[in-house]
Amino acid sequence: MKLKSVALVPARSGSKRVPDKNIRSLGGHPLLAYTIQAALSSGVFDAVICATDSEAYAEVARHYGAEVPFLRSTEISGDKSPDIEWVVWMLQKLKESHREFDAFSILRPTSPFRLPETIRRAWSLFLEDPRADSLRAIERCKQHPGKMWVIRGKRMLPLLPYSNGATPWHSSQYAALPEIYAQDASLEIAWSRVALEQNSIAGEAIIPFVSEGLEGFDINEPEDWWIAERLLATQAAILPAISVSPFNTVD
Repeated sequence: MKLKSVALVPARSGSKRVPDKNIRSLGGHPLLAYTIQAALSSGVFDAVICATDSEAYAEVARHYGAEVPFLRSTEISGDKSPDIEWVVWMLQKLKESHREFDAFSILRPTSPFRLPETIRRAWSLFLEDPRADSLRAIERCKQHPGKMWVIRGKRMLPLLPYSNGATPWHSSQYAALPEIYAQDASLEIAWSRVALEQNSIAGEAIIPFVSEGLEGFDINEPEDWWIAERLLATQAAILPAISVSPFNTVD
């Protein structure tokens, strides 16, 4: 029996650092459009659903081919609301509508350079290990935690008080430190049972999916937006191809 999967694209309104970033225009289309297009073009999902609290955002999502069967309430749409709240809510609402999915993927609009082939590669990796609970995108960290500090009063202490022999990590060359990866926001896949039964979007057995190139590039700050525009202007990055006419977006 073929597994049924759903792409969940979270697009809450009220972004503070980059106002209305999810519907702000990048390369001629709202940011949200590229994640929807990548999900649709991947051929992986039985449904692509935008999880938003805004009817205005919902209109944009529908224009680009996503479903918006329900709007998120304000209680699960704040800037501190954990993902598990809206994921469980969405899966339960879909179940009540007689739509059940074996697996779900969280595809955030802030990673516009994630391509359909990125999703297909991740999905294949996920299916290779059915005993795992989930898969999560990661990338090698640029700022190594071995060189990070915490302040205690008038002194500072290393966050990770480890050493390479006699040399503390904070005094070691980057190349001498163990490889450490940071999660990026581009992609997560999990079995629906993990969210519904364990109240977790990750579970305990997590497959690493190492992002390549700009797949994990994440727009969160104004300077990130500037970098994205420069990458496109210099043809250093490509976006998922969109064939529908542009929506009237926020500039």
